[in-house]
Amino acid sequence: MQALFLSKNTSRFILVISTISLLIINMLSSNFLFAQTDGYIQGTIRNANHKPVPAVSVSLDGVGLLATTNDSGYFKLRLSARQSVTITLSCVGYQSVKKQLRLNPGETVLMNETLIFDVKSIREVTVIGESDRLANPNNVEVKNFNQLPNTNGSFESLIKTLPGVSSSNELSSQYSVRGGNFDENLVYVNDVEIIRPFLIRSGQQEGLSFINPDMVSSVRFSAGGFESRYGDKMSSVLDVSYRKPSAAQYIVTAGLLGGGITAEGASKNGKFTHITGVRYKTSRYLLNTLETNGEYQPSFTDIQTLLTWQASKKMEFSFLGNYAQNDYRFVPESRSTTFGTISQMYNLKIYYDGQERDKYRSALGAFTVNYRPVESLALKLVTSGYSAYEQETFDIEGQYLINELDNTAGSTTYGDSLLNLGVGGMLNHARNYLWVNTWSAAHIGIFNKNRNTLRWSLEYKQEHIKDRLSEWTLIDSAGYSQPYSPSVINLQDVASTANRVNSFRVSGYVQDTWQFSGGETRYALNSGVRFNYWNYNTQLLVSPRVRFSMKPPWKRDIIFRLAAGVYYQPPFYKEMRDFHGVLNPDIKAQKSLHFVMGSDYTLKIWDRPFILTSEVYYKYMDNLIPYKVDNLRIRYTAKNNASGYAKGIDMKLNGEFVPGVESWASLSLMQTEENQKDDYYIDSNGNRVEPGYYPRPTDQLVNFNLFFQDYLPNNPTLQMHLNLSYGNPLHVSSPLSNRFDKTFPLGPYRRVDMGLSKIIKDKNTTSALPLFNKFKELIVSLEVFNLLDINNKASYLWIQSVSNQENIPNVFAVPNYLTSRRLNIKIVARF
Repeated sequence: MQALFLSKNTSRFILVISTISLLIINMLSSNFLFAQTDGYIQGTIRNANHKPVPAVSVSLDGVGLLATTNDSGYFKLRLSARQSVTITLSCVGYQSVKKQLRLNPGETVLMNETLIFDVKSIREVTVIGESDRLANPNNVEVKNFNQLPNTNGSFESLIKTLPGVSSSNELSSQYSVRGGNFDENLVYVNDVEIIRPFLIRSGQQEGLSFINPDMVSSVRFSAGGFESRYGDKMSSVLDVSYRKPSAAQYIVTAGLLGGGITAEGASKNGKFTHITGVRYKTSRYLLNTLETNGEYQPSFTDIQTLLTWQASKKMEFSFLGNYAQNDYRFVPESRSTTFGTISQMYNLKIYYDGQERDKYRSALGAFTVNYRPVESLALKLVTSGYSAYEQETFDIEGQYLINELDNTAGSTTYGDSLLNLGVGGMLNHARNYLWVNTWSAAHIGIFNKNRNTLRWSLEYKQEHIKDRLSEWTLIDSAGYSQPYSPSVINLQDVASTANRVNSFRVSGYVQDTWQFSGGETRYALNSGVRFNYWNYNTQLLVSPRVRFSMKPPWKRDIIFRLAAGVYYQPPFYKEMRDFHGVLNPDIKAQKSLHFVMGSDYTLKIWDRPFILTSEVYYKYMDNLIPYKVDNLRIRYTAKNNASGYAKGIDMKLNGEFVPGVESWASLSLMQTEENQKDDYYIDSNGNRVEPGYYPRPTDQLVNFNLFFQDYLPNNPTLQMHLNLSYGNPLHVSSPLSNRFDKTFPLGPYRRVDMGLSKIIKDKNTTSALPLFNKFKELIVSLEVFNLLDINNKASYLWIQSVSNQENIPNVFAVPNYLTSRRLNIKIVARF
């Protein structure tokens, strides 16, 4: 039956790919038809210094935004002919330009304009020029976030569409990068490292991610080979800067899954600025599609603020604060899941008693002093404190029945039960509590001279962690506890400990970025070294890293890059704790060597700008701590007894698949394996077997993402946004087995989310209704999640029966499916 499901879902997936392909082909082939009634406007926008201006908004009065200029200042758009239109060019830091035009059918009008600097707002301008593209290639465009159909509202949903990034759970903001797990990703907000929750088991429990999308100004992301200034994790870095507003603005978002309010502003003299966001999220609407029926009561709330004060021309103070309150309560009632293969079909029924209650509280405060004695030197002092309390409590009893179903085609009893394979019960118990308190003080320095940028930092951090763990599972099958003993009742997955860790870390780095030329070829060299010391294991780590970029003087706009470095990941409590909750005091840092080679190619397709990026990488890893993954829960062995590797290629094509709007497609091919040093076993013949290399839990051969946008040619305020994801099956191993090499595929992840939006008002248009003119922007969207209604697996529920009858296995892996199709209405208003 499972094979039938896969075949049916695969057919749906192929159907949507075919439909999208036909849509694109139809748009391309229809250019000739449109040319008979439409005209074109194209041009290059420059500033007074004759430099191209990127990100210029090209708007049509009465309609709104139609296009933006690329890095070369170029734009092109299609409009209806025989109509007088007014085109407005606008960009932060420049005076707007308006021009009236009338197009004849098939005519192409050139609109090459020069924008004049606006002195009042020039200090707010941030332009990513060619030099920054050469030295810092990892900028992420944030303007597309609100258009992305998004089930959990997290900013990380945009990161998941990038090459090298993988996620197979739409309920979670977590992601893995190039074979790493969730715990191997760095996240910074305004130079402060963000800590993710410890006790999360599933996407249902996960609350709001730290990053508030409505407060974001700029984003950098690297999937490997990143600079020395970014800390001590092995896989990736996400560096987010919050916005420093220049004027008053309010942003309101609302939908069936929650909403938020953001308020920002500045004093008259511009010395004081503030931006504050409040968010609320509830995923009950989505969770009601899961196969377990019951009462879901998730409630997630947070508040964030960023305050800045320019005390003088040389001194600035800022404060970043966050408080999050996430609660999850679940009272299960029943569950019915059909699973198996085309030759064997089974059905599991469970009737529940009990409930689960989880609480997550966290608070962060960071105070920054930024002193600039001279224009070329910036000195920062960043102090921060973080406190978290996590509580995971449940007592859930389940009575289950497993039946074999009739799968004979044409049978009058097709789908009915033929044979009962197991009857029993289970009791899951947990009383887990965790307290985390950290504080840190860091000095950061930046010195610029000519084309050199020197950075350095020194940080001291204290950590206080207290953990109380008590959990176990009782399995009863036909009156016998599992594993069976005639004298005692055996429990499974027993963990009962009380731990306390008090420690400090000292870390720092020095790095230099040098841009230079050799003839007409331009180069950028970034080199640095990082160190880390942790008093808990007295380990001193030194990590040299280097990155080199080159832009040859070719007609084709292409940049080549090489990067290599050593990346250590010292344990941060979770890696120290084994399956039974016992800490390993001798735990050491995991190590990864990165080798990356890539290119960045700007080209034109259909006379429109595109960027093709590609990277080939190899990572050798040593001192690895093996782990098992169940949904979002990662459990470590707390032993540095494995080595491994990850290798692959990432590609992304980004540009205007449709004139005036940005879309992209990314493809990743990857393999990652590890080898434990002491994982031999004795086979049935008494021989010792060394398993060797086996797939890591994050091994995924193919990962593909497509974000596609379109609009109605004669009414560009009606837009369509489609997000398509495909990932090869991940590898899972049974928690009932001590072997890590005995894995099997979880199943592919296939999902299509679609959004339809109507731009009622934007900053460049005037509405016929006076009420709407009070808004700077008003957008209403209808989102369809899981458009094809595909059953994707999150994990397995492992059911044991007491005996083996007629060669039927006594352990059943019952899939836990993710969410099914749902509609969502979302409103975004700015005023």
